[in-house]
Amino acid sequence: MSSRSQFYPLYLTRFVGSLGYITLLTLLPTYIEQLGATGVTAGLFVTALGVGRGVALVPLGWAADRFSKRAILLGSLALSGAAYASFTVVESSTGFILARTLQGLGIVGTGMVSLALVGDLAAGDERANQIGKYNSWRMAAGITGTLAAGALFDLYGFRPIFAALVVLFALALVGVWLLVEDDGDRTGFAFFDLAFNERILTITSFRAQYAVSVTLVRNWVPIFVGLSVARGGLALTATAVGVVVAAEKFTNMLCQPVTGRLSDRFGRGLFVGAGGAAYGILALAFPLVPAAGAVLDLSVTVPVLGTVPGAFFVAVFLNALLGVADAVREPASMALFADEGKDSGITSSFGIRGLVWRPGALLAPLLGGYLMDSVGMEWVFVVAGVTALTGVVAFWGIISVRHGPRKLADW
Repeated sequence: MSSRSQFYPLYLTRFVGSLGYITLLTLLPTYIEQLGATGVTAGLFVTALGVGRGVALVPLGWAADRFSKRAILLGSLALSGAAYASFTVVESSTGFILARTLQGLGIVGTGMVSLALVGDLAAGDERANQIGKYNSWRMAAGITGTLAAGALFDLYGFRPIFAALVVLFALALVGVWLLVEDDGDRTGFAFFDLAFNERILTITSFRAQYAVSVTLVRNWVPIFVGLSVARGGLALTATAVGVVVAAEKFTNMLCQPVTGRLSDRFGRGLFVGAGGAAYGILALAFPLVPAAGAVLDLSVTVPVLGTVPGAFFVAVFLNALLGVADAVREPASMALFADEGKDSGITSSFGIRGLVWRPGALLAPLLGGYLMDSVGMEWVFVVAGVTALTGVVAFWGIISVRHGPRKLADW
């Protein structure tokens, strides 16, 4: 079977895994309201996902490189189906936290291992481009999930949404079983060797801080636009929340194959830093959404959404720009890790990439919940913007000091 044909079930896996993730993200403010969660408990709802992902990274990365990426991916698809089925019986905050932890375990397998297979199959001079295409399916899932989840919930509630997800995971499992060949690479425990790789250490200076920024923004944008005005939000409907979140996914989907191809040509480091800086600036602008909406001073009736305020359109626009910024960064960052892990443990390389992300992903939601309760939700976005910008300064600064500013294009 050709390498090209094996990409397709991996694209499907990326789509299905991301569809489940974004569906829960879109419905998160609804769960917070229905379960009566406080700011700190809401933070735990997010942190539980990070716990599951953090626990799974090292053992799954080792097992995939040492034994079979295909077998690990099949098991992860089955686990993910069980995780989403469990959300249909959640009745308490504790039950939701446990289901989110199980979801996190499945996400690592479906995401990291399928990404490793894509990076392994792609040639070096088109690796970021192929990863960009692969990530575009994640963004397509983001659009589908945000729009469908909000609309289906408004009409039918939770159960039909999760039933559909379970069916889709089963279809993805069958696709991987039939079309993806067992990989022949067998390596040892590559985590330690790759952890001291100079290029990986350098990008870690950015990624560890950037994790705080992205975790806060991705989780608090839907919370911000969906919660009631009394709690500091915009009080939009679930469907409108879906549209806001989908805007970021749409622009990201369109841009990633293009920006990936450009980073293959002009260098990874330049695109990682530029995208991160733009993301930080846009995060700082998000607390201005209500004021900008007041300046617009309009109220428009939109089919399906009903009557929406001007702040809705500002939120959609800003989140769309966040999608462009992230599309500049992500394929370049992933390709850099794939470059370093190729032939020596590519899943482990992506495992390190995920492991560096974990501290920020675990602590940021708790910080966001505290800021939300103590000083106001706008400070969540301020912290997000600052951490992205300091990450870029550290990353570009290390490269410039060690190698000179002209070396950015060589990364």
